[in-house]
Amino acid sequence: MTPGHGSTVDGVLRRSARRTPARVAVDYGERSWTYEELDDAVSRAATVLLDQGLTPGDRVGSYGHNSDAYLIGFLACARAGLVHVPVNHNLTGDDLAYIVGQSGSTLVLTDPDLAGQLPDGVRTLPLRDADGSLLDRLPSAEPYDGPEPRTEDLVQLLYTSGTTALPKGAMLTHRALVHEYLSAITALDLSAGDRPVHSLPLYHSAQMHVFLLPYLAVGATNIILDAPDGDRLFDLIEAGRVDSLFAPPTVWIGLANRADFATRDLRGLRKAYYGASIMPVPVLERLRERLPKLAFYNCFGQSEIGPLATVLGPDEHKGRMDSCGRPVLFVDARVVDEEGKDVPDGTPGEVVYRSPQLCEGYWDKPEETAAAFRDGWFHSGDLAVRDAHGFFTVVDRVKDVINSGGVLVASRQIEDVLYTHEGVAEVAVIGLPDDRWIEAVTAVVVPRGEVTESQLIDHAREKLAHFKAPKRVVFVDELPRNASGKILKRELREQFGN
Repeated sequence: MTPGHGSTVDGVLRRSARRTPARVAVDYGERSWTYEELDDAVSRAATVLLDQGLTPGDRVGSYGHNSDAYLIGFLACARAGLVHVPVNHNLTGDDLAYIVGQSGSTLVLTDPDLAGQLPDGVRTLPLRDADGSLLDRLPSAEPYDGPEPRTEDLVQLLYTSGTTALPKGAMLTHRALVHEYLSAITALDLSAGDRPVHSLPLYHSAQMHVFLLPYLAVGATNIILDAPDGDRLFDLIEAGRVDSLFAPPTVWIGLANRADFATRDLRGLRKAYYGASIMPVPVLERLRERLPKLAFYNCFGQSEIGPLATVLGPDEHKGRMDSCGRPVLFVDARVVDEEGKDVPDGTPGEVVYRSPQLCEGYWDKPEETAAAFRDGWFHSGDLAVRDAHGFFTVVDRVKDVINSGGVLVASRQIEDVLYTHEGVAEVAVIGLPDDRWIEAVTAVVVPRGEVTESQLIDHAREKLAHFKAPKRVVFVDELPRNASGKILKRELREQFGN
């Protein structure tokens, strides 16, 4: 075994296995893995992958549901020097073919029920529940004994959400992700004594890199669920098996809207993490009123930075409920104007980052890489303000700001106002082309009960300047979202802008 020269993603697990070998690392369904067993499975899986004819640096797609096998597949790629390419298991057709093709994936790890969706000619290896699956091959495979990857080697192509353009593969190294894990551990108070549940998709960076891998690093016992099922989550909390939960605002909204939210015994939940998209302040206030002792953490960032960039801790919410907090341990952040110069505190500008957590650029996209990385800083595309105490508040995505009659309007402010109306379950505010206003402020609303367009416009005008109030309200059954729960405003503009 060639000695490593620094920390690697798979090394995070190896150290925990040496420290607490008999402790349970992962529970999934009927299967349970101690840290020693999980580390051994990863080593054997690395051998299985290399036996497929792969060589270090090859890309390996992963198109599967949440499972212990999915986690083992990722860590095995890391140990074998392969580049893991997580793929949204909801993608089909051209969207799926684009990521598999653009990444140049030589092999795709997949679940049997998804394999038929892949383009013709793509080599596959089933993760589980099929003859010859990755899990089936582990007992007969020898533990991997090859060279360790270097910290500067790529370990994952993390495709961006594609809310404004085609997804881009952010090139993450071992070094970047290990730095991000330490940032998450320190900013989110993760410890071995926590009892976390991981129910959001593992192909998404937030659940995998902000929670599951950092929790494996500290030696916690982790429960993996197929999906964020409210009944299952509430049962686990009431049974005392779970005290830590991460979910995007969409899931928290769904949990808060459940009929049994007010009656279930949820006192065992100690830590509540939210992020991946902006949490409406009225929803957060409802949650805090129902569970006053629950510690809430707001996590903010994006794929390119691993993805955690800022955190608002439990003791920092008072007076700044709409803030996303301050930069984490290894992140330096500024707010700048179009020329890249710092703007005064309280003035909106684009957030730029400098950090060892950052990706190396976008896979096979030199022009996009050059546009995002300028003057030594990564330009995030997020519009935010910074206050005198260093707290950041995201106003909008730069591309989502609405030009209403020549005045720039942030959609988030309007959304927060509309969420205070009892007839609004969910809302997204967009700008649509308009001959008079340049862009007309338009609210796309999922209603709760009976509510009219005029009622919502009047409600907004009571609390906002009239030029910020919606000119139009469109009612829909649901809002389009990506895997992380972010609303796809690009799709709404395409749908209603014609």
